[in-house]
Formats: sequence, C-alpha cells, structure tokens
Amino acid sequence: MGRITRAESQERNRARVLAAAREEFAGRGFRDVKIDDIAERAGLTRGAVYSNFPGKRALFFSVLADAYRPDRPDGPDGPHGPHGPDGPLLGAARSGRPSAAGAGGDVAAVLGAVARAWLDDPVPGSATAVWRELVPQVQADEASRSAFAQLMSLYATLLGLAMERLDARPGRRLVRVAAAALTMLQGASQRAALASGHADGRSTGHEHDLGRDQGHDLGRDQERDHGRDHGRVLGQGHGWAEPGEAREDLVRACERLAGLDPGPAPLPPVLALEPYAPDGPWGPPAATDALLGTPVDLGGDGLLLFLGLRRLSALEEAVRAAPAGLPVTLVVVTGDPGELGPLARFALARVGAHLRAALPPGAWPGVRVVCDESGRVTAAAGTASVRDETESAVRVSAGRLARRADGRGAGYALASEAAGDAESRGTAGRSADPGTGAWGPAA
Repeated sequence: MGRITRAESQERNRARVLAAAREEFAGRGFRDVKIDDIAERAGLTRGAVYSNFPGKRALFFSVLADAYRPDRPDGPDGPHGPHGPDGPLLGAARSGRPSAAGAGGDVAAVLGAVARAWLDDPVPGSATAVWRELVPQVQADEASRSAFAQLMSLYATLLGLAMERLDARPGRRLVRVAAAALTMLQGASQRAALASGHADGRSTGHEHDLGRDQGHDLGRDQERDHGRDHGRVLGQGHGWAEPGEAREDLVRACERLAGLDPGPAPLPPVLALEPYAPDGPWGPPAATDALLGTPVDLGGDGLLLFLGLRRLSALEEAVRAAPAGLPVTLVVVTGDPGELGPLARFALARVGAHLRAALPPGAWPGVRVVCDESGRVTAAAGTASVRDETESAVRVSAGRLARRADGRGAGYALASEAAGDAESRGTAGRSADPGTGAWGPAA
C-alpha cells in the first residue's frame, strides 16, 4: 500500500473529528462537550481539531451537514434514507397517505406533503440527537439566527415559486403562502425542541428557565413527565414519534393555506444601480447543486446572483424580473465560511430533501442553488471578498462576463435589463411562469 498524500490524511482526520463530534454531541449535549473531549475520542490532538474546524459551533453545524451528504447510505437519498426503497417518505406513499403526486399535484397537496416531509424529517438516525439541539443552538447566536431566518426565507421563495407552476389561478404569487406554512412548521419544531429538553433533562440554554417559571408547582418528576407527553405528540425535534391527531391537524392546517389570498404583488424596487460591462472571460470551477447534491455546470449563458446569508430574500425579485428562458443560478456566500457555511449547506440540503419529497415531476423551481463555501465561484466572477450582506450579479453570455451590478437590487437590475433587451429584440418577455430552467431531480 502506497503512502497517503497530505490531502488524504487531512480528509481522514476531518472524518474522524466529525464522527467523534457526532458521538459526543449525541451522548452529552452541545453545552457539556469540550473540544478536548472530541479530540480524545478521535485520537487526535486539540490542534488537529482546530486545523479542520474553527470552533465547537462550527463542528455542530458540520455534523448536521455531513448527515445530509447524498453519498451517505443513511442520508436522504441513500438506500436506508427516507427517499430510499424502505424509507418513511416512500413508505408513506405506499400506504396510501396523501402525497403531492397522488393528489394531482395541486397547491394544497404540495403544502401537505411539505408538512409531512418536515415532520418526518429525513435526519439519519446517527445524527438524530444532534438534530434535536439545532433550534436552541441557532437561537443562541445572533449570526446563526440571522442566517437561519434568511435560509427559511429562501425555502419559502423556492417552495412558493414551485407551487406557482401548479396553481390553477395563473399569476397568483404564493411565496407568502409558503412562508406562512413554514412559520407554522418552524413553530412546531421549536415547541418540540423545548419538550425534548424537558424530556431528557438536558439543558439547551433556554428551557430550564421556562421550566422554573412555569413548572415549579409540578415538581421535577412531574415536569419531566409533562415533557415526555409533549414529546410523544410533537416529536423530539426529529420527526414525530407517533402520527397523532396533533400531527395531522398541523398537516391539514398547512393544506388549507392553499386558499389564502396572498394579496397584491409588491411594487418593484426603485434602484439607482448602474450595471456595467466587465467584459472578462468566464471560467467557473466545478460546483454542486446544494438542493440536489449533483454536479452543476455553470459555464452556460445565464444570470448568476451572489447573495450573502443576510440577503437571500433578494432572490425572488430577481427571478420575477428575469425574462423567460434566462437561466438563474443563486450562489450563496458568507463572510464566515467556517461556521455559517456548514449551517447553510445543511439547511439547503434539508430544503432539497423536503422539495423532492413534496413536488411532483415538472414543478421543480427553476433556480439552481450553489453553496460557495470555498469562494471559488465568487472569485471566478471577479469578487475578491464577500460578506453576509453581499449582493452582486453577473450575466454570462458566450463564455464571457457580459454585464455586472453590485449592491442592493443587483440581481433585479440585471434581470430587468435582460428583460428589456429581450423585449427590444422581440424575442421574449417577462415570464408569468417564474420557473426559468429545466433543472430538478431525475425522474
């Protein structure tokens, strides 16, 4: 056997650290685990851990991101995952439970299927105990809270755009409907996380104070029993332990949001941005679709929108302004790739798993999403550094960076300009169907 390379050694050490961190977090909880504990379990030095991960929170998010890797046997698409032949989501379809495809793929069916995918969340069993602590750990840090809120906004945008392709009333904007459903589901997750903290006696940093305020008359044992009861109804932060009436009530509530009137479309932004022509070559690196886990070719013509983790909500206005036929790719960037990069990667993989479970063929949102933790895609577009507030866009044509805009509304500015060019040529106009591409999971 030949000697392993330095890169191979680093990758092996990283995998050992991740495996050790998963076991430590699952067994003792985030708060009680020290970096030294992880290093000892991995058989490495403290310095070796820090050479791969900047800190404990970064490791926590990386464990969850690793659990969603598409090549894991117990990952969302693995043979033992929820999309595998024996997984809970396909098993539910076999049992005759309603699904988006089985109900004709209308908006109500999609909302119900998203709710079930959320409540039967496809987190591999090895990371279930870690997953239970996600909500309190996100809430404990302002940067994580802000990033997660914007990732949820992106989820609503993608789901809403997909549902608009199925809606019987063309022109109705459904992103706000999607956001309302996700708000309900996120509230259920937060309540389940609180119940889980009481049920196993583990402190997540918030629930014990609430227990002292509300549970002092119950006594410690009664309070824990109360938590277990809620955990059985709401789940333990990973799926729902039993279907239960409460679970199905939430699914039905999401389905009924299909009839919600989202109100008039917002006015387009008023911008002072002036797009310009950088006229440089476009040679993008290899990239992966963050929703599908598959390779993506960024070399073709289209609009690339670079958004920091505090600006993901800007995607919708850019997609709606783009002319029909113009491919749109969102490149997610962050000024903290060590910690917030794994959080984004995990959240986007989870969104992709839910959408694959809920959307019928042909309804995939016409946007590709790339998580650019390394910054290589951004650098290829001519941006030297990024922040969580970054917003810039480039339009690629014939292998060159034809147009560029930077600042608030950059994507909208370039998309509107492209729509104007198409109208002046008489070749296309703005599309009533917000899906501009033919991407999506293989049938």
